[in-house]
Amino acid sequence: MKSLRVVGLSLLGAALALGGAAAQGKKWDTVKIATEGAYEPWNFTGAGGKLEGFEIDLANDLCNRMKVKCEIVSQDWDGIIPALQAKKYDAIMAGMSITDERKKTIDFSNPYAAGPNGFLVAKNTPLANMPGTGKAYNLSTQQAEAEKAIDALKPLLKGKTIGVQTSTIHSNFADKYLKDVAEIREYKTTEQHDLDLAAGRIDAVLADATALSGTLRKPEFKDYALVGPSITGGLLGPGVGVGLRQGETDLKQMFNDAVAAAKADGTVKRLSEKWFKIDVTPIT
Repeated sequence: MKSLRVVGLSLLGAALALGGAAAQGKKWDTVKIATEGAYEPWNFTGAGGKLEGFEIDLANDLCNRMKVKCEIVSQDWDGIIPALQAKKYDAIMAGMSITDERKKTIDFSNPYAAGPNGFLVAKNTPLANMPGTGKAYNLSTQQAEAEKAIDALKPLLKGKTIGVQTSTIHSNFADKYLKDVAEIREYKTTEQHDLDLAAGRIDAVLADATALSGTLRKPEFKDYALVGPSITGGLLGPGVGVGLRQGETDLKQMFNDAVAAAKADGTVKRLSEKWFKIDVTPIT
């Protein structure tokens, strides 16, 4: 009887384990992903209110690889992390750079994109001759050279007003390196600082070059240019990743596996060239 009881308990344990695994798998039958919907061409609201962009295409691809239903919703940028923590959705794909500061409150997948940064300015202003244009520096591996390139910008930026989106790596960068020479004006969305630049209310916009490439394709910005050195690394982070709640290691592994596969078979390259006209596939 004892041996039968042991066998019975073993079978029960196995059934419970399988049931637990099935339940865990069922948990992710659907993955709800939040995006800003106002960061063209990464993510934006197109005709008829439909979400479009690089991250929308990539999110659907990743969900297909993970064999889950993809539900994508829009969320204002300034509330996107609190709403994730409140479990209003499961993940964030919104051009969100991986930084040490953000990792204090949320987790990230491995990066799925890594793009350059730059300044958007009018061609007919002295800022169009900004030093370092066409050059790239990494604050993590070339700190001295990168900070020297940043210092070279300061005489030209003295007394100017620079627009950045609030709570981004660009606002952090401007606060650390440029607030001693220029006024840093923060905006809720990229569209808002673009409009102020076009209206002459600010002198430059500092943002991700891939987002600014979308701005430059608009007719009203035909007389503007992307200038200045591309600075990456350091407080700017290693790239853009999927934002996740801390402790959900199963979902993180699912995204990591899907991102790795999408990078390996050229999907990230294809989608980035479609939307950005350049390859933003991370090297790592």
